[in-house]
Amino acid sequence: QEPLVESGGGSVQAGGSLRLSCAAGGYIYSSYCLAWFRQVPGKRREQIADINKYGVTGYGDAMKGRVRLSRDKANNILYLEIDGLKPEDTAVYYCAASDTTFRDCSGDESIFALWGQGTQVSVSS
Repeated sequence: QEPLVESGGGSVQAGGSLRLSCAAGGYIYSSYCLAWFRQVPGKRREQIADINKYGVTGYGDAMKGRVRLSRDKANNILYLEIDGLKPEDTAVYYCAASDTTFRDCSGDESIFALWGQGTQVSVSS
């Protein structure tokens, strides 16, 4: 299986939009769970959205209604589309993959064994 590599972050005004990408390689097919997280330095990591191998998605409360997770299996890409960005959304955004074991993808972040390096999102007032 191939590494996870995030891209698409940057600086944006409040109210703007971004589409983050995760080059997921073989994990787009083999992992039971794929997910997006965010983390502010010194704060706990938050699970933003996840998708299981059957395409069922789940969304955390922090950004629910402003974010959409999708997969492009043809190109091995996991996307996170974010609308209505707020200054408090400023964070490093990570994608992550679990193994092949059946599990609740929204239950515990410890199931995610492989992480990307993160992409910085900075939202100005």
